[in-house]
Amino acid sequence: MLGCLAGTLIVGALHKAPCAGSDWSDGRQYHLACYTDIVPLFGTEQLAGGRLPYLNACAPGEGNCDEYPVLTMYLMRVAGWISGDDPARFFWVNAAILTACAAATAIGLYLLDARRALWFALAPSLALEAFVNWDLLAVALATGATVAFFRLRDARSGAMLGLGAAAKLFPALLLVPFAADRLHRRHPDRAIVLVWTAAAAWIVVNLPFAIIGLHGWWTFFRLNGARPPDWDSLWSIGCRIFHTDCLPIWQIDLLSFLLFVAVVALLWWAKARRHDFPRWELAFPVLVVFLLVGKVYSPQFGLWLLPWFALVVRDLRRFVAFEVADVAVFFTRFEFFGDYTGIGGLPRWVFETAVVIRAAVLVWCLIGWVRDPARRVPADDDRTPAVAVARA
Repeated sequence: MLGCLAGTLIVGALHKAPCAGSDWSDGRQYHLACYTDIVPLFGTEQLAGGRLPYLNACAPGEGNCDEYPVLTMYLMRVAGWISGDDPARFFWVNAAILTACAAATAIGLYLLDARRALWFALAPSLALEAFVNWDLLAVALATGATVAFFRLRDARSGAMLGLGAAAKLFPALLLVPFAADRLHRRHPDRAIVLVWTAAAAWIVVNLPFAIIGLHGWWTFFRLNGARPPDWDSLWSIGCRIFHTDCLPIWQIDLLSFLLFVAVVALLWWAKARRHDFPRWELAFPVLVVFLLVGKVYSPQFGLWLLPWFALVVRDLRRFVAFEVADVAVFFTRFEFFGDYTGIGGLPRWVFETAVVIRAAVLVWCLIGWVRDPARRVPADDDRTPAVAVARA
């Protein structure tokens, strides 16, 4: 499994290599689709020298600074200290760190379901997206939390979810299915431990920066609250099709939240009517619906779903269809950006067609999840209520 993972990440590194330097004047980031946030953010996040994110003010300049959550921001800071002032070296240091995160994720999946870990290790989207941004840090923490959850280590699971949320938002969403599973198995005390340790871990990491450097620390929340719909979102496509400037951002945020809650509740109800299923499986629809109804679906967000495809989805065809659609969105996105910036590429409608097809595939996956019986995960065999009581 680790050999397969190494092969996938080597392909990913070779694909990103032409963009590892800072000279993109020929448009290679679009024509070769080798774009990565890591190289330009070395400059915009002002990581040259010894500036401490949030604590030292950002100098005036183009682009946003201190725009990431604490753990991600300080992973970048540490990589900057290791690499010095060379953006290319900064990319490769981060690639090494993210490779370790991918390995931790793969090992965690192997502990849960050895055969299905290959779904993650061999995913084409992993090769394309692993080194685009720092999402693999949160993916690794979320996977570690899942392993701890299956082993009835609720405090450890909650703490890792809290740390994951300090790197990226999505691990916090997993509290819903994990706590629901504990309540469904009549262990409310375990659900409480999960939630409170997650909150405590997030607070411990964030509170010092919120106290000492509130303005910089708040930047992430401020920018995401004001952020308009991204190119890859269904919101963006809908606004363009109907020739409107769309709704005010606060209304989009509110409607996205209401849609998210309503659709997840509907899927939960529909699944419970058909099958008695372990509630932790709700992690898959929770993440999928969050991506479908949200205003942002960045290229690397597909990494969030890979572990849950491996653990939850029964039909390999659905996973393959998602991979094909996700890869198509990735390449057409950057070809469209080439056309948009005037250096040549594919028209916007090709990219948007790929986005809609990916959304349709994910809806098909949700329908399949509702209809199919729950998938048995080997790690779930020992997690019966009796065992939980004995270990409590």
